[in-house]
Amino acid sequence: MKQSSAAVLQSKQHFHVLDGLRGIAALGVVLFHFMEWIYPDGSKNFIGHGFLAVDFFFCLSGFVIAYAYDNRLEKMGLREFFISRLIRLHPLVIAGTVIGIIGLLADPFVNQAEGYSLGKLALIFLCSALMIPLPIMKERGFNLFGLNAPSWSLFWEYVANLLYAFILVRLSRKALWILLIPAAGAILWASHRAGNLLGGWNDATFLDGGIRMSYSFLAGLLIYRSDWIIKNGLGFLVLSILLTAAFMMPWFPKNWLAESLVVLFYFPLLVALGAGSDLSESLKKACVFLGNISYPLYMTHYAGMWWYGNYYTTQHPSKASLTWIIIIGMVAMVIFAWLVMKFFDMPVRDYLNKVRRKNLKP
Repeated sequence: MKQSSAAVLQSKQHFHVLDGLRGIAALGVVLFHFMEWIYPDGSKNFIGHGFLAVDFFFCLSGFVIAYAYDNRLEKMGLREFFISRLIRLHPLVIAGTVIGIIGLLADPFVNQAEGYSLGKLALIFLCSALMIPLPIMKERGFNLFGLNAPSWSLFWEYVANLLYAFILVRLSRKALWILLIPAAGAILWASHRAGNLLGGWNDATFLDGGIRMSYSFLAGLLIYRSDWIIKNGLGFLVLSILLTAAFMMPWFPKNWLAESLVVLFYFPLLVALGAGSDLSESLKKACVFLGNISYPLYMTHYAGMWWYGNYYTTQHPSKASLTWIIIIGMVAMVIFAWLVMKFFDMPVRDYLNKVRRKNLKP
């Protein structure tokens, strides 16, 4: 039966400070990926905890999904919910895959495509485009998605959406607490076992991704359903500093515990503060831009990161030149992400939503 377009396509007011913080987290991930080529040992990297941005993304996602769909999922139905999420997320999955294969084949520094038949490359491309993990590229650390490594977290985002639609949306807060406690224990276990919470991106750490998603997504749901929105006047700039501080904190003797505490308590606190923070008009445009660019930047930057990494390992640039290379590289990646968003992602999503409207009641 056709659904009302108002019920399906309506959108709610954005939390602009949270949008801005999402953008800061995406920039943190990109900078971390640059720096890890220079300092593989995270304890020597000034942004050595930048990978924790993914846990912040998961917590933010749980909050936003609950805010957007808790009160209307039943009315819109599962089919339209999944279509909504696919339209929002999957065009950039495709874009990241296409950019990844072009980056692999056109890499001017290393020929990592050598030894892969056309059939195997086609299989790798297909699995990446369909979000099917295929960790077979040794040269790329057996990433779950060799053409676009960051897709590993999108895989778990899709899993979270499935769990939300079929199970979590119906659960009470008490039930969510019952699930959150073992999820917290799993975070501590995974972090203690590895010494950090970096896992989830390759074959050897696949389940760590599910552990990281489970706790933070549940925490985000609970923040919204418990109305733990903390009214405050900290503002976007202060909260950005507080978020960045988590990525730049030093490595402690019990690093696994420090990272776990950030994920278990600090990030949920920042989400609660961000949802309740005031935002000046002068910073609203910046937050909107950062929010809009965050997902495109996250999903399009890694092909360029392989070029940079292969340049670094084969050409051995001086440390003095690396600062400018990284600054220019980050600016270029933001501009490229904006172009992909402006001329691919937004038009594709607009077209798909237009097609949906034709199939929905006015």
